[in-house]
Amino acid sequence: MKTDELVALLAAQAEPVPRHAASRRLATALALGLPVAVGVMAIEYGVRRDLMQTLFWPMFWVKLVFPACVAIAGFVIVQRLARPGVRVHRAWLGVAVPLLLVWAIGLASWLASAPEDRSAMVWGQTWRSCVFNIALITLPMFITSLAALKSLAPTQPAAAGAAAGLMSAGAGAAVYALHCPELAAPFLGIWYVLGMALPAVAGALVGYRLLRW
Repeated sequence: MKTDELVALLAAQAEPVPRHAASRRLATALALGLPVAVGVMAIEYGVRRDLMQTLFWPMFWVKLVFPACVAIAGFVIVQRLARPGVRVHRAWLGVAVPLLLVWAIGLASWLASAPEDRSAMVWGQTWRSCVFNIALITLPMFITSLAALKSLAPTQPAAAGAAAGLMSAGAGAAVYALHCPELAAPFLGIWYVLGMALPAVAGALVGYRLLRW
């Protein structure tokens, strides 16, 4: 068979990709992993007993909305990176802006507090376990999102893996917030950020090998 004939044969069998296929697959991956993540949190750590009371505390909503915004931004980024030729443009600002806001709130509250209270605002009670707890809760969504990416066509595998890690970690950190007793902004700005950065780095490393064509 000649090259021209082979190209014509392949072109004749080509079908258009359904619109929003990448978004649907990644959303399905999150929908499959999220209930498992909630189950891990509830069984392994437990929901805060005073959760209804904390709903009236502004810092609880900061702790919940901050990682949720990272998850949304990560979703926007990864569904773009999952398609060849689609640029991310300024979507990374969706990660940077909430991060900078939390750091600004944390620095302002740290400077406004008494010197003897500053150490507790940074270290809290759970700094030793927070990062790894977030990573563990993130794991189900991390696995499903990478599996979804594997079925798509990312041309930047490391960046796509990192974005999938960020998306999963943002959702995982938001789930962990339903258990976490910490409310100090400096704690969130350090340990929650590290907890979300760990899956992002892992996603870049795994994605570089797993998602290559």
